[in-house]
Amino acid sequence: MSWGLELWDQYDNVGQHTEKGIYFCEKFTHFLKERCTIEQEYARSLKRLVKNFQPKKKEENEYQFSWAKAFVDMIKELHDLAGQHEVIAENLQGTVSKELHVLISELKQERRKHLAEGSKLQEQLQRSTNLLERSKRQYERAFKESEKALDNYRKADADINLSRAEVEKYRVIMNSKATQCEECKNDYASQLQNTNLFQREYYTSLMPKVFQDLQDIDEKRINKIQEFIGQCANTEHNVIPIINTCIEGMNKAANSINAKEDSKLVIARYKSGYSIPEDIPFEDLSVAQTNENNHTAPKQKTPADKNTIKSATLSGRQKTRKGIFGIFSGSKQTDNQNEDFSDLPPNQRRRKLQSKIDNIKRDMAKEQAEREGMLKMRDVYASNTALGDPSSLDKKIEENAQKIDTLRHELQKFESFLVECDGKHRRHSASDDSLSQSVSEGSVHQQDPEQKPPINTSNMYQAVEGDFTDGDEFDNYSVIGTCRALYPFDGSSEGSILMNENEEMYVLEQDQGDGWTRVRRDDGSEGFVPTSYVSVHLYESDQV
Repeated sequence: MSWGLELWDQYDNVGQHTEKGIYFCEKFTHFLKERCTIEQEYARSLKRLVKNFQPKKKEENEYQFSWAKAFVDMIKELHDLAGQHEVIAENLQGTVSKELHVLISELKQERRKHLAEGSKLQEQLQRSTNLLERSKRQYERAFKESEKALDNYRKADADINLSRAEVEKYRVIMNSKATQCEECKNDYASQLQNTNLFQREYYTSLMPKVFQDLQDIDEKRINKIQEFIGQCANTEHNVIPIINTCIEGMNKAANSINAKEDSKLVIARYKSGYSIPEDIPFEDLSVAQTNENNHTAPKQKTPADKNTIKSATLSGRQKTRKGIFGIFSGSKQTDNQNEDFSDLPPNQRRRKLQSKIDNIKRDMAKEQAEREGMLKMRDVYASNTALGDPSSLDKKIEENAQKIDTLRHELQKFESFLVECDGKHRRHSASDDSLSQSVSEGSVHQQDPEQKPPINTSNMYQAVEGDFTDGDEFDNYSVIGTCRALYPFDGSSEGSILMNENEEMYVLEQDQGDGWTRVRRDDGSEGFVPTSYVSVHLYESDQV
């Protein structure tokens, strides 16, 4: 279907239609702009919502429950989902909207060009038609004058009163008018032929071409709108897998909630460890005096017990000191009093102490890693002085050793608190003492939480005078044999020791069934190595 053939007489309507099409493209542009604004505002609102409901620093302990963790995971997925709405806005604004603006500019320019061409053809047709009308009017006027001159000549020729000169005059006028009429007739015929020729070309060739050009730009606009709507759909479709992933993450977070585990966590957090109070005995006041010496009577609270309860109650209700002088002293006293968490119930105190010990061990592992790096760097400097001065690291190594020593004493202190809390009397494990000795000798190893050497329980807490003063707790171990390393071992776990393949070492303690053997290297460092990594030869086997 061609507009030039079907709409040959609807030039104005076609022009208005193409104008409405361009106006629709501008309307589509405004729609995309507002859509992008809504997507961006929605994304910002979601991110603001996620930020407002992020767990605060003081609420971290409350977010250890599965339902709280699931909530945090859900808002994280919501944050990622908000990012996808930003992606939609960026793609719509960066591709679709931009291309649409270019299209509108091209359509306006092409439409203006074709309409100007059509207007020019219309003006030419109108000019030709006007010339035709003018020539026709001239022909009609000349024809009437010719007819009138002929009529006047006939009357004059019939009038016997007129002279021949006067009749001749009328005849000349008649011939002149007839000649003029013939010329006007020929002009009218020629103009009519030209006008019909141009009009035929106008309606069959010139204007159909203009209509076809207008039809082409309108179809181009329609196809582009189809493409833009498809791009909008594809933009949505491309983020659907990521949005589905976010939704799956939310479902996974919901499925991770475990009411039973949360209940156990509540018990572990708030259990005091106290036993349930017994039934209150009945006190018969009428027989209290007669049965004063009866041992089966209910035990009365002594004044000391009452004073103890009273003092504990008063100490629990005692208000902190007010005023500027109590700002520092009050806080210091509180820290000293609660350092061992003695104000907490047994279970809570044990949990706090264990957490403190884990933190100290984590800090010790960090310091040990730093020390090992500095020792390696010092060895590199010593082998190649061009890289640096080995003595420049001595101060840092000394400071690191002091930090590790301080942490070791802190670890001893809090482990003693934990022993006290458990009601046992024990000292540090041999692995921790081996760690302190390896630090003093400059051979510190990292801790591996997945592979731990055994804890030496022999000769623990012997009542020896000057305990923990010499700093060397392994001199008591006697050499019971030798061993050779079958494989290399990095000694990265706490209490273990490094060994190289085929290295000869002394055996200090046999495997107690846990897969570890205690050895001493030639440099004097001691620790545990896997029993399957060494070939052991005991002296007692030689005696037998």
